[in-house]
Amino acid sequence: GSVVASYPYDDSPTHRITGVYSKSADDEVFRYLAKAYASHHPIMRTGKPNCPGEEGETFPDGITNGAQWYDVAGGMQDYNYVWANCFEITLELSCCKYPPTSELPKEWENNRESLLAFIEKV
Repeated sequence: GSVVASYPYDDSPTHRITGVYSKSADDEVFRYLAKAYASHHPIMRTGKPNCPGEEGETFPDGITNGAQWYDVAGGMQDYNYVWANCFEITLELSCCKYPPTSELPKEWENNRESLLAFIEKV
């Protein structure tokens, strides 16, 4: 996990493991929606999630193009965009996939304003 808002495409024509910006026709809209969420999140907006083992990982403005981060062939985000015209972003909300129950109230506080801002945009 990480703390970042990712947007299509997750797959790239070159299928390089990382570092390829795979721009969709609606790239500006996706960037706008991802930034709307990230800019209201106290950790995500810094672009430095500081996850254990990935302390040097950074995401400008707390957002990333999926394939630029890492290439995923056949991902749901791309599939829904291409085949169903569904605009999805992927929200990585924690360094830990299953945070302990005791941390859930803090996670809610970290994400509440972001979620409301995102809902207002869509």
